[in-house]
Amino acid sequence: MIAAALGIALCAAAAGAQDQPPTAITRHHAELPGGGIDYTAEAGRTAIRDVATGATLGHTFYLAYAIAPARDAVRPITFIWNGGPGLPAASLNFEGAGPRRIVDGRLIDNADTWLTDSDLVFVDPVGTGFSRPVSAEALPAFTSVVGDVAAVTEFIRAWLIQHRAQHRPLIVAGQSYGAGRAGSVAYRLLERGFDVRGLALISNTQGLPDYPDQALIAPAMHVADYAVTALYYHKLPAEYGTTPAAARAEAERWARETYLPALRRIATMPIAERDALRRELARRIGLAPDKIDRDTVSLTQGTFLGGIAPSMPYYLDYRFLEPYHYPPLDAGVASIRDDLGYNSDLPYLGVEPIESGFAPTGTYPPSINSSWLHSTVYDATPAQIEQAKKAFAATGRIGMYRYGPPLPGAAEAFALNPNLHILVAHGAYDPVGGCSIDAEHGRHLPPAYVGKIAFRCYLSGHAIYRDAGPRAQFADDMRALARDVLDAPAFRP
Repeated sequence: MIAAALGIALCAAAAGAQDQPPTAITRHHAELPGGGIDYTAEAGRTAIRDVATGATLGHTFYLAYAIAPARDAVRPITFIWNGGPGLPAASLNFEGAGPRRIVDGRLIDNADTWLTDSDLVFVDPVGTGFSRPVSAEALPAFTSVVGDVAAVTEFIRAWLIQHRAQHRPLIVAGQSYGAGRAGSVAYRLLERGFDVRGLALISNTQGLPDYPDQALIAPAMHVADYAVTALYYHKLPAEYGTTPAAARAEAERWARETYLPALRRIATMPIAERDALRRELARRIGLAPDKIDRDTVSLTQGTFLGGIAPSMPYYLDYRFLEPYHYPPLDAGVASIRDDLGYNSDLPYLGVEPIESGFAPTGTYPPSINSSWLHSTVYDATPAQIEQAKKAFAATGRIGMYRYGPPLPGAAEAFALNPNLHILVAHGAYDPVGGCSIDAEHGRHLPPAYVGKIAFRCYLSGHAIYRDAGPRAQFADDMRALARDVLDAPAFRP
């Protein structure tokens, strides 16, 4: 990579609040399989201001990469973030989509970058990375479902205005918890008249429209996801498939033709027939029959997670056993400070420990995740929140509780812009969701979604980009989304 400092200038006064470095812009070159690219990188923070007073409540850090378009050409802008909640975008940037990727502790040009087809803005919500509230009292404005969506929407609105990019075509992409955020932010941006033409829901399908009997059908089809994992652990009989694709196809066929019809009459099914179904299900997903509830002939994700391997698998990737350690991202943070010129002395939260910074009392604040309010109701009581937590725990599912009705999300965004293109990406070994659940969801979507939504399944875990083949396939799909966006009509509110 060739890097040359261009300047440290944009909105220096705003970015310098709390004594942080001003915005830094640098030029770079990357050699990719399709040829070299020249791009600019911009690292900075955008103030999130109270609309009534103009007072700054927090600062959102971002890394933006752009390629100068050919004459009269237009490039979409993809805004990307991670989930948690409480995680920065560094893994998506430096492991997956950015122009440089960490390999063996050093950065190399990334053949799988999405930058070839779209400008990229990696967003660290307040409380992650170098993003901070202006005070402890301001933090709760950002640490609820409602406040989080509002703050990220405001970041994009402000960033586009500051960069005179209000009319550019946009893609909104979020991973995990951030996928639900992405759908809601896309909706809010469309409400404000921005030209959102693409949406990527990565490792989470939250926000798509429900369909009749989904609560019964989705878990039934999930046995195909379990079958693929059973094959990985050599617990799937050969007659049920010897490749992931064959195992999934056979399990989906059985679930649709045998298992789902049986579940519809499970309450009146004779005990002998129920026990036979239980034994067959167990054999088809690699578990002992006693792991499966005898009355309902079903199981939860948590039960499967605890029974498929000799010890507990990592809850975001069936293939790895606990304790699992994330690939280190220190080289990426060092690059932000050194190569990209944003030399903040704050700990980069989510990669660097908060304890490396200064706490006046010696007591460090809890993680954003632990203090997050998973409520869409502003005045939810502690009792209501506790009840929601207990109700979710009783389901045995993997994930997080939520209190209150869902915010407008992907379905509502699509209703505002029926030309919106949506990519749903999931890993076959991701315990939080499932490719066969996704595929079934796709079969039940309204006709308006045909040709506008793509479901993709990769042989990966929750972090799709940590496997070489899936990373390349995922990049191809995101590049295709960017091309689809350019071909789509501009959004007109």
